Amino acid sequence: MMNGTQQAPVKTLLELMLLAGAIVLGDGAIQRPDYDDTSSPEFINSSWMAGIPDSLPLSEVNMPGTHNTMALHGGHIAECQSWALASQLRAGVRFLDIRVRHVKGNLTIHHGVSYQRAHFGHVLEGVVDFLNEYPTETVVMRLREEFSETYDIYGAVVNYIHRYAHWDLLWHSRQMPTMGQARGRLIVLQDFAGPDLGMRYRSLDIADNWSVPTLLHVAEKWQSVYEHLEAAPKGNKAQMFLTYASGAGVFTYPSAIAQRINRRLFDYLDAKMGQKQRIGIITMDYPAAPLLQMIIDFN
Repeated sequence: MMNGTQQAPVKTLLELMLLAGAIVLGDGAIQRPDYDDTSSPEFINSSWMAGIPDSLPLSEVNMPGTHNTMALHGGHIAECQSWALASQLRAGVRFLDIRVRHVKGNLTIHHGVSYQRAHFGHVLEGVVDFLNEYPTETVVMRLREEFSETYDIYGAVVNYIHRYAHWDLLWHSRQMPTMGQARGRLIVLQDFAGPDLGMRYRSLDIADNWSVPTLLHVAEKWQSVYEHLEAAPKGNKAQMFLTYASGAGVFTYPSAIAQRINRRLFDYLDAKMGQKQRIGIITMDYPAAPLLQMIIDFN
């Protein structure tokens, strides 16, 4: 009792954690259990895939991912993440969404018109460093062209792989690898034309309803996320299931959508805790370490 009024009960784990431990820093950055736009994760989980059986197909491994993984610059309209690539990987992220602009053989990282102060070689070097340190892990990477329309990035991608990584780092097959086959490798989900580098992005079962015109449309966005997650356990086990929880619009920034969708996602997963079922790959803007851990714990 407080001032003669009974305090409302805490209904979810998220509400409890928000009341007990949400951090708002002096610069306005927020670190909640579901949403984190600070510069580093609350905790790390660098080698969680070590506990996944070698025999399990990668399509049955639940993993957290980031949308527009390298979009750390350009203001509210362009920024989708606040952690550097190395921090994302160490926090447990295993799906990367990489967008490259192609100009005369150069592949710079872009989110729309916003240059992200990096090139594809920096991404490859980051993945190589991580997998050398944690060989039990794998990294799945969607790779597509952004802010250029050459429709011919294959040669440049191959050149960057030879310069900044090595050819055997990749899984060179359209066939779904097992966890054992994927360890220490980069699985490229090829979202561009050309000979096969690995698996094709369009072969996945994907829900990417990214357009959220206003905050009044958040409920519609969440419904699309919810329906795809509900379909994952019964979906084709030989096919990767990929759900984008991210969204934006002309009048809605990625951070504003993430603050609302990530909270609903946290509550959804919290209600299912203890169930070992396939939820697939969930790709987010500004995820927090506890939310990443919840996805991992479904394995």
